[in-house]
Amino acid sequence: MSLQSKLPDVGTTIFTIMSRLAAEHHAINLSQGFPDFEADPSLILAVSEAMAKGHNQYAPMPGLPDLNVAIAQKLNSDYGWMPDPEMEITVTAGGTQALYSIIGAMISQGDEVIVLEPSYDSYIPSVVSFGGVVKTVQLQPPLYKVNWDEVESLITSRTKLIMINTPHNPCGVVLEHADLSRLEEIVVKHGVYLISDEVYEHIIFDGHQHQSILRFPELYKRSFVVFSFGKSLHVTGWKTGYVIAPSELTRELRKIHQFNVFSVNRPIQQGVAYYITHHADFAALSGFYQDKRDLFLKLMSGLPLKFLPCYGSYFILADYSQVSSLDDRTFAELLTIEGGVATIPLSPFYKNGSDEKIIRFCFAKKENTLMEAADRLKRYFSR
Repeated sequence: MSLQSKLPDVGTTIFTIMSRLAAEHHAINLSQGFPDFEADPSLILAVSEAMAKGHNQYAPMPGLPDLNVAIAQKLNSDYGWMPDPEMEITVTAGGTQALYSIIGAMISQGDEVIVLEPSYDSYIPSVVSFGGVVKTVQLQPPLYKVNWDEVESLITSRTKLIMINTPHNPCGVVLEHADLSRLEEIVVKHGVYLISDEVYEHIIFDGHQHQSILRFPELYKRSFVVFSFGKSLHVTGWKTGYVIAPSELTRELRKIHQFNVFSVNRPIQQGVAYYITHHADFAALSGFYQDKRDLFLKLMSGLPLKFLPCYGSYFILADYSQVSSLDDRTFAELLTIEGGVATIPLSPFYKNGSDEKIIRFCFAKKENTLMEAADRLKRYFSR
């Protein structure tokens, strides 16, 4: 019997490839999306104390009750929405595991999913692995606005899900109130379901407001909303996220979740529950990361790169077409090896590998890291 791959076109992710290349060539890693600064010491202490006090065995499958209550209170403060901690909140091993479990719960052979591209690289393989059929709507630079009429035109009797992401990785754009209102019309009219990836909810700039699904009650009735403490607490390696969904959808999600990871790291849940109740200041994240974005752009001024608008997330895109005709992956590799700065090419975020001569930078870094990256790039482009 020969092995038939469920994902024959999928290899190692571009994030792994570029981070490995950065390490091999001692490049500054502005490719993979993780901070190079430490989390609040109070958070580290809270988790350490949870371990020391013996909170080291399995947590309940849906999440630690203290954490689920703290999440409900946080969401009520942020969006005026108080989900049921027992029936509408599921703690997950990060956002990617949450997405995979949701898709596994919802998608059967032949079901269609509409994905907006460029998209985070786990979306499409997750759908395909469960036998789903992906239909894509390509967003156009530099603003990457959604053509909702095109989205609606793709809906058939087999359409099960629409997937959105705001603030957006990799584009750094955000959906506005009008976008969500139009999406609500589509979802209600056609009876489809929605996954809303909102892991960068607090990282939003220039006076924009995060338009969470939780602000739209009719839309929420058919939605799974994904969040991440990894992003909002600067601890991506802890892989701790959560899903908010109506109770009937949550029940289906948990059927998959319980056989995927069963439950998430207990001392981290214990520590995060204490921290977000007593110490966390999520409102400060917008200003914190907007300052980093502005510093990044100031440091990079004068480079022959055209930086695209960035209204959220900790990523920014740059068009390099004025300086090179190389494809984006080759250009990113060259910049890593010869320029000493690693970025991510945009083409892997497209199903068809569309090459727009655009690369992605992560600016969630220390000031010194960004300064050194800018110096290296200026030396490289001035050769």
